[in-house]
Amino acid sequence: MRRRFLIMLVVSLAFHAGTVPAQVGELKLSLAEARDYAVANNKMVISARLDVEKSGITVWETISAALPRVDASGSFTDNLKLMTTLLPGEFFGQPGEKIPVTFGSKYNSGANIQASLVLFNAPLFLGIETTRLAKRLSEENLARTELEIRESVSSAYYLTLITERTLKILNEDIENLTATLRSTRAMFAAGMAEATDVDQMISNVTMVENSRSSLERTIELNYNILRFQLGLLPDTRIILTETLESLTEKINVEALLSKDFDINDNVDYRLVEGQEMLSSLALKSQKASTFPTLAGFYNYGTNGMGDKISGLRWFPNSMTGLQVSLPIFSSGQRYAQIRKAQIDLDKARNTKALVTDQLRMQEKQLRYNLISANLQYISQRDNVEVSKRIYASMENKFRQGVASSLELTQANSNYLQSENNYLTALLNLLQTKLSLDKLLNNI
Repeated sequence: MRRRFLIMLVVSLAFHAGTVPAQVGELKLSLAEARDYAVANNKMVISARLDVEKSGITVWETISAALPRVDASGSFTDNLKLMTTLLPGEFFGQPGEKIPVTFGSKYNSGANIQASLVLFNAPLFLGIETTRLAKRLSEENLARTELEIRESVSSAYYLTLITERTLKILNEDIENLTATLRSTRAMFAAGMAEATDVDQMISNVTMVENSRSSLERTIELNYNILRFQLGLLPDTRIILTETLESLTEKINVEALLSKDFDINDNVDYRLVEGQEMLSSLALKSQKASTFPTLAGFYNYGTNGMGDKISGLRWFPNSMTGLQVSLPIFSSGQRYAQIRKAQIDLDKARNTKALVTDQLRMQEKQLRYNLISANLQYISQRDNVEVSKRIYASMENKFRQGVASSLELTQANSNYLQSENNYLTALLNLLQTKLSLDKLLNNI
């Protein structure tokens, strides 16, 4: 007998995320609770939240550059040796002589306060708009990260239930095969069966037991993946409160297919749309660099001078004014920067169009996949019932001596294969529905 349970192990290795320490113990989770728990504790989501917080601070940092600014300064100087210069003697009634004269005072002190305000700076004002847009994009990225974590947790949840159901089927099959083995040995002792029949049944039991041992390790791996997604410690015991039946009962293919796809609700589309807006603002900022800038200022200060610290004489001063800066010639640098920004905008628009086409194509394909997966699931579900009846009939015939052990082995193999095909079809249905839900932002 050959069963293809390894596909489940391959699928399980596809999940990824971070972890957050949690308390060791027992945790009972429905699918919705598992999704919410992961969103609250997964490290990738936490990092995305910190990015949103950081972008909010960046907005205020940029805005502050356009707000009034006040600076104060002070100084104190001890002129240890005052400067001396020679002046013509005519100033002092000594013509023809050079008279040394010392200028200044031993101590100088000053205090100054200046207020300034940007009145017009186009790149600065565009920068404020850019940082606000960047904050919105960081929020969109957080939404996408949460959506991906919900998808990953759901996939791990489905896979764990599928592998547990497969283990249950194997355990039941081992019980049936063990009972048949006992009957075969009794028939052999009574001369109603051959030794090869006993050997064949022993081989059947051994092969299924080996498959069970491999599957038990796979189940533990799947639980570890789920703990990894949820941010739990390795020793935390997880109890899944959902069943495959309860999950399949919630699948309404017709209702899901009837939902319209609004591309503006798709987080990937909103992100590329935001990138286009950023590129547009970058182009405007480069063009705005050719505009003049205007700032106003007011300055008030006072200077103290004297040969003794206690006897300084103070003289106030103040002024106000405007400062204009006008770029005139940059040797073609600004033109090159504007052209580069225009190319970046064209690329962003092309990327947006490409993503739009991809999303619309993906929507059509996922709807088709869901219909196909549902039909395959129904077909395989019916096949299980048929193969189960055939196996029960063949087992009865074998015990009556009208069927060989090889025929019984083949019937058992077909039954297990149909169960495996059914669970694979069920997993495919769940995953296909999950992919469409993600596209429709419905997780």
